[in-house]
Amino acid sequence: MLIQKKIVSLQTQKKIQTFKTDMKSGIHPTNYRPVVFKDLSNGDTFITRSTINTKETIEIDGVTYPLVKLEISSSSHPYFTGKAKLVDSAGRVDKFMNRYAKSLEKKKSQK
Repeated sequence: MLIQKKIVSLQTQKKIQTFKTDMKSGIHPTNYRPVVFKDLSNGDTFITRSTINTKETIEIDGVTYPLVKLEISSSSHPYFTGKAKLVDSAGRVDKFMNRYAKSLEKKKSQK
């Protein structure tokens, strides 16, 4: 039984090594660098590696990083936070509520 486990693990290692070396060379970017992404809706910032070009920079802990501003990220998106937000664009919710209120008044007056 012990011999079979060693054979399986050697086969698995060989597959992993083959997978790592099968990538095409010359098509992947090489200019990855640390970049700060800032969520404008809640002010959260996080540092990750990216190839994005930016003109703005920000200093964090004495180090200057390129800055990318985001309107929404996983730290503020309702799907990831579990909080549902009601987004009112151009008063559409208010218009609906006014129409619904009028129809309720009509129903009440008919009874």
